[in-house]
Amino acid sequence: MLLSRVKPAVEPQSEEKQVSYNHKISSKDLIQKRDYTGALTILKFDLEKSKEDVELEQWVAYCYFHLGDYKNAMNIYKKLSENSKPKHVFVNLACCYFYLGMYPEADEVLQKSDFSEVKIRLQFHLAHKQGDEKKLMEFHELLADVVEDQISLAAIHYLRSHYQEAIDIYKKLMVNNRKFLALNVYMALCYYKLDFYDISQEILDVYIKKYPDSMILLNLKACNLYRLYDGKAAEAELKNLIARRSSTFKFCEDLIKHNMVVFRDGEGALQVLPPLVDILPEARLNLVVYYLKQGNNEEAYELIKDLEPAIPQEYILKAIVNVVVGQEKGDSKQIETGQHLFNMVGSSSSECDTIPGRQCMASSLFLEGRYDEVSLYLSSIKSYFSKDDSFNFNFAQVKLALGEYKDAEEMYLQVKNTTIRESFVYKSHLTHCFIMNKKPQLAWDLYLKMENSQDSIIILQSIANDCYKTNQFWQAAKAFDMLERLDLLPEYWEGKRGACAGVFQQIVLGKQSNDQLADIIQLLRNSSNSQVENMIRMMKKWAKNNKVII
Repeated sequence: MLLSRVKPAVEPQSEEKQVSYNHKISSKDLIQKRDYTGALTILKFDLEKSKEDVELEQWVAYCYFHLGDYKNAMNIYKKLSENSKPKHVFVNLACCYFYLGMYPEADEVLQKSDFSEVKIRLQFHLAHKQGDEKKLMEFHELLADVVEDQISLAAIHYLRSHYQEAIDIYKKLMVNNRKFLALNVYMALCYYKLDFYDISQEILDVYIKKYPDSMILLNLKACNLYRLYDGKAAEAELKNLIARRSSTFKFCEDLIKHNMVVFRDGEGALQVLPPLVDILPEARLNLVVYYLKQGNNEEAYELIKDLEPAIPQEYILKAIVNVVVGQEKGDSKQIETGQHLFNMVGSSSSECDTIPGRQCMASSLFLEGRYDEVSLYLSSIKSYFSKDDSFNFNFAQVKLALGEYKDAEEMYLQVKNTTIRESFVYKSHLTHCFIMNKKPQLAWDLYLKMENSQDSIIILQSIANDCYKTNQFWQAAKAFDMLERLDLLPEYWEGKRGACAGVFQQIVLGKQSNDQLADIIQLLRNSSNSQVENMIRMMKKWAKNNKVII
């Protein structure tokens, strides 16, 4: 892509020049070993003795470029383009602009460069970055069946989330190019994106034996460990990488900082991620995730509202934000937007059979109220999320909506996350499940653990009404009694009266213990209503006639 020359074009003609030549040989050896910092030191030493040596300056720029210091490389190529204009300088300058995200500048400089295969490949990538599909196809047609062009094509497939197409190209290239070990890393990246983390890790081992200090490789290994195990395992790998601080560390420095935040579950997110939002695409997405977890939904929306999604993760996250903010504001249009985005991912041919794709379709159907279909989708991926609290909580809500209370209760009880368990939705739904599963005492115990608040009153009302409807009159009577103490509303007395009568009827029919009669009478005495004495008198008369001791 950059300079093809390794040896100088003119043989040395003096002893002084011979020394410089030996240095160049040494710098070349270091470059072959990928020690660009060492090579840069030697080249700068040579340049001090040979001012305005164009070839040396190009090699210095080459090392800067491979160290990820595109700005310094750009400055050198820019200077050379204004003065001596050596071969390839414009395309090399365009490469620097490209890596700095200065796509219009790269396009402009390329117009001045001579025709070359590198120029075509760079124009191909620029068309992708600028979203020009027409030009992308034009330059695609110009690509040849050579290694460099095919790798470039595979890269575009990767960037467009066509990971299997990229893998097919890499596999084909490896048949005749076994020594191109970097192809293993490219394939490992694709398998990582396809969620095949174990396969990705296995392929990486081939490369790591040859280049154990590769920053890209070690970072990818850490990401695989994060997916396969946890953040601690991934963080340990990155700490080893940071400790090495090899010559290529600067190239990955921003990426490593970003990933460390992810591995630490968002720790340091507000310090690290905002400056990287326009550098790493993932930084914006992970900052949105952080805001959502913190409940800062408006900040998340502001960050993603203008994003034009291009990959499934972006569609999914934008859908989530729209639904959350829409529900918060009561904006049905915004919820509909989120539902549409979920549907786009879930129904797409590339994602419909993936786990995220099925989750998206389930979410879309859930928002439409088609719970029976939601259940089918979630059941198909349940084995992958047996310990996932969010999945179990969401699936439990679906089961509850379908009236499958036993399954719903089991899934609610599997949730371990404290934030979810302390939420009003969780407690109210679990209360309903307990009652519908004929476990009213568990619902009562759940209420007793709550602090006095408006939420606890709503739970108490739910216990009173649900227990009454399902003929679980003793718990209904206790709940209405408690409500009556809190507020002397006529409907609370009426509910309590009906529940107490229901318990009495069950005692008479032998469905409840006679011992319960004393408790019912005590509850009635807590009320000052004029009907109380008549009810107690009737109950005592029955007890006397049936020799029940109160």
